[in-house]
Amino acid sequence: MTKLPENVSLITGAGSGLGRALVDRFLCEGSHVGVLERSLEKAQQIEADYGDAIVVTVGDTASPADNAAAVERTIEKFGRLDTFIGNAGQWDFGTALRQLPLDAWSAAFDQLFAVNVKGYLLGARASVDALRETAGSMIFTLSNCAFLAGGGGPIYVASKHAVRGLITQLAWELHNQVRVNGVAPGLMSTEMSGSVALGQDRLSLRDLIDSAGGEDEFARRLGIPFVPAATDYVSAYVLLASNESRTTTGAIFELHGMLGPPPSPPT
Repeated sequence: MTKLPENVSLITGAGSGLGRALVDRFLCEGSHVGVLERSLEKAQQIEADYGDAIVVTVGDTASPADNAAAVERTIEKFGRLDTFIGNAGQWDFGTALRQLPLDAWSAAFDQLFAVNVKGYLLGARASVDALRETAGSMIFTLSNCAFLAGGGGPIYVASKHAVRGLITQLAWELHNQVRVNGVAPGLMSTEMSGSVALGQDRLSLRDLIDSAGGEDEFARRLGIPFVPAATDYVSAYVLLASNESRTTTGAIFELHGMLGPPPSPPT
């Protein structure tokens, strides 16, 4: 028995990594899926792989018009919208404060916040009226950096803390109309890149792991048993999109427990 029968979801940043894993799982659970993806190449690939099971809009999550178009196209194809998932993300590769070039930090801040915060807010605004009609839900992707330091630099960590505030505020504003929740994954090997301003747009998390000697060596250095896959995190999204969590709003599911060795036992 599927958990999302007849659900219609819109997922941003769904061309690879966690977004692609969400598309796979939501389709398996019975959902119809709309996608907003910036990369034309990735959009064409996901469209070729799934055909009529999805509808793809090529666009930028930081664009109000592109968000509106993705919502409109999803509803036009499937008749409604039940779930909006803000998932597109950008990392700063842990660039510390004193490493930020003085001539680039402002542009880097704008670029990263445009994806990680502005894009979520614009997606929420574009989808809210349709979600109110279906008593649907919004789900936002955070990270361990929404709660802890050290998983990124100050720009990235600040952006993920900002999304915590966004969830809290929207859950309050949309109380008894639309549920608003989040999922905070931990480490995973994906193609998430960094900002153009910092010269990180051609790098990815996967590149970082590969340069360290692969997943086994990277996990060993961090003191964790393995590097999680994107598929390790998707069940929380399914739960939050389903009726099984119909009483849940303003919550963030923290899935980033594998951060290093456990603390020493008390003596």
